[in-house]
Parts: sequence; C-alpha cells; structure tokens
Amino acid sequence: MPNKMFQDILRQYKEIVNKDIGIIDESGFILACTDESRIGANDGESFQVAAERRTAGGYTYKLAESGDYMLFIEGEDAEAYKILSLLCVSLGGLKNIYDDQFNKSLFIKNVILDNILHGDIYAKAKELNFNDNVRRIAYLIKCAAPTEYNLLEIMQNMFPDKSKDFVLSLDENAALIKEMGKPEDAESVAKEIVSTLNSEFFIKGIVGIGGPADEIKDLSRSYKEAQIALEVGKVFDNEKEVINYKNLGIGRIIYQLPTTLCEVFLQEVFKEGSLESLDRESLMTIQSFFENSLNVSETSRKLFVHRNTLVYRLEKIKRLTGLDLREFEHAIVFKVALMVKKYLASATVRY
Repeated sequence: MPNKMFQDILRQYKEIVNKDIGIIDESGFILACTDESRIGANDGESFQVAAERRTAGGYTYKLAESGDYMLFIEGEDAEAYKILSLLCVSLGGLKNIYDDQFNKSLFIKNVILDNILHGDIYAKAKELNFNDNVRRIAYLIKCAAPTEYNLLEIMQNMFPDKSKDFVLSLDENAALIKEMGKPEDAESVAKEIVSTLNSEFFIKGIVGIGGPADEIKDLSRSYKEAQIALEVGKVFDNEKEVINYKNLGIGRIIYQLPTTLCEVFLQEVFKEGSLESLDRESLMTIQSFFENSLNVSETSRKLFVHRNTLVYRLEKIKRLTGLDLREFEHAIVFKVALMVKKYLASATVRY
C-alpha cells in the first residue's frame, strides 16, 4: 500500500483511540505515523525489540502477519496491545485487498502491452480470480497540452469501482479498461471524460476508443486500436476530442500504408506541382464541395458565391490537376489523395 494511504488510515484511527500510532518497514524506517515529525526516521531496533518483548520506551509493538512491516502504538498496557492487535487485523485486510487489486491492474497492464505470453494469460487470470466472462473496452486518454494536474488520479476518481474498471498509467497518458454495457455507451463514457476534464480542470482531453474485447487476450488488440484512433485522429481530424477506432474509415487504411507507396500514388494521380499550384481559394472551395456532398448549389450557397463562380473554380481545379470534382470517381481519388498528402506531411514530422 502507498505510504499516503497508510498515513490517512492511521490518522482516522487516532481520532478514535486518541493514541499515536505508526508503521515501520522491514528496513527500520517509519513509513507513516500520527506524530508526523517521526516519519522517515530510522527505528531499526524496533524489529529486534518486538522479537524479544512487545513493549519498550512507552510504546507497544506488533509485527504484521506478513512480516514486512510492524505497527506500534503509544502505551504499554494490555489495552494498548489489544487495540494494536485489532489494527493489525484491520490493516492486514485492507492491504490484502489493495495488493490484490494492484496485482490485477499490473496483470491487465502486462496483457495490453503484450508483456505476458498468451498461454500464461488464462492461468494468471484464474490465479487472480479475474472475471473473464465480461466484455471490456480500452480507452486511451491524453491531454492536448502539458498540465499541472495528475491525469491518473483524475481518472481514478472518475472510475472508483476497482472491481470493474482498471485505470493504468502509461507515460503521460492514462488507459481505462472498462466493463462495457451497451455498445452505444462506449462513446458516452469518452464524452463524459472529455467534459469532466474540460469543465473541472480546464484540460482539453482527447480520448481514443478501441473495439470491444470479449476475452482477456483481446484487450491487447482493443488497446492498440485506441492508440491508432488517437494517432489517426491527430493526422486527419485534429479537432475531434473523441475518436472511435470503428469510425476511422479510410484514414485507418492510409495510416497503415508504407510512405513509399503513398508517394507513388500521389505521383500517379497528380502531375508534378499541380497540387502545390492550388491557391487558398481553390483549397477552400474543394473542402466545402466535399463537405456538401459534391452539391454545386449547396456549396455555392455556403461559400456565398454565384453558382457560375463555383463552376468556374471547379473548371480551374480540373485544368490544373486533371480531375473533375463533379465526377464521383474523380472526387473519390482527389479526396483520398488529399488525405495521403496529409499523412505524408505528418509522417515527415514524426520521423
């Protein structure tokens, strides 16, 4: 258990028994104590004292059943020993629960990072009494900019049910492995995370959602999908805060293509320099034309230009690139080519 957790528990105990209480680790250092001035001090003789007799210097000592730490309490009488014995039982139970949960979290982390052999996954799950008859989903949460807040702690407070939800630290990001209700709830959870980060901590959060995992071994795949969702979203739709792997569409395919193949594709689609020759007005026209489903009338209305003006611009684009966006097949090729170009630009930045 973390020392802070020990400290909080001891503080509550003192309010009940009105005696100073502390915990010493096997190296002899005081991990937690209601007399905070003693925290961190070396009390290595106490283990030896407790082995020889249970009281010394106005305190009563008792070694925990696990043998890796010792409790002490103010007072040398029978009442002090009785209280200390009860505290040992209580703390031992809490520590076992925490350690069990920690082991499960570590197990899940090893699974999603492929640090455990597939053949060992189910044996370990059985050893930890891990429920495998549940559908789960992986979320990967990151902050758009550095923050003073601890993302892991925020997520742990948002999802406190440690028997169902696992919040893991992954460098500066956090992963959430959550039991899944209805499939449509997946994005609701992500939107709740984004909303909480924004409204309570003024953090712009971005959440990648993986696919559902019906078995423990599938959690690795779900986590990788959440990673890809964040990466693809950063390239093709960096305004989105919630990115679902299943909605990535053609961007997912492009992202997994070799850059050399992408470069060949662009060379085949466009003559040299044709894309670079498009001015800002032409690029805005292209974007609006795609957003309005290749509808000339609707696009001209959104751009506040006459229909003939829009037609003139589309003719200009056709002349420069050889592609007529009013033809469906040409429009598809142009759209994919623009995405490929965007992907190549991002790949250059990454490498």
